[in-house]
Amino acid sequence: QVQLVESGGQLVQAGGSLRLSCAASGGTFPWYTMAWFRQAPGKAREFVAFISRSGGNIDYADSVKGRFTISRDSAKNTVYLQMNSLKPEDTAVYYCAMRFGGSTYESANYDYWGQGTQVTVSS
Repeated sequence: QVQLVESGGQLVQAGGSLRLSCAASGGTFPWYTMAWFRQAPGKAREFVAFISRSGGNIDYADSVKGRFTISRDSAKNTVYLQMNSLKPEDTAVYYCAMRFGGSTYESANYDYWGQGTQVTVSS
């Protein structure tokens, strides 16, 4: 039974930084594509970033390119999202997701989800 547990979300001022973590357990973690999505109040869940099984394929939503960095540590079964130059519009619940297969932008294609961690950016 795969479980994902996110952490690191908190209240931060605009321009600040946060690092989110997602710890995975119960699966053959290195074989999974990992991703981050987010959902702001009243809005649909949206893609933020993914990282392939090998780490060789990474992509980001246009809204976060140049500010966010996704990485993974297979030895620790953990994926990270380093968020810099945060803006109020980054405020959302951030979800970690996992799938056994290639990288994809579509949330429906991910098999496992964490419970989410709240990121709030004040202006």
